[in-house]
Amino acid sequence: MPTARFLVEGRVQGVFFRASTRGQALSLGVAGYARNLDDGRVEVLASGRAEALDTLEQWLWQGPPAAEVTAVDREDLPEQELHGFHTA
Repeated sequence: MPTARFLVEGRVQGVFFRASTRGQALSLGVAGYARNLDDGRVEVLASGRAEALDTLEQWLWQGPPAAEVTAVDREDLPEQELHGFHTA
């Protein structure tokens, strides 16, 4: 499956960003994970249909209501077969 890594910047920790991302990813049929990074960003690794990854990327720019996203960097990776969507 197409796979991408997203780095999301802004006020994205402590605002239910990871949990909300998990819900969005599952609704799109996307597998992977969302985790907080020490520098305040959230890293999202996602694998799914190309259209689903594009939709997830658009959602990451919004995030949950309390988030204030300032940047989303996307890196397309070699295809991976991931299962489920986890938060760390």
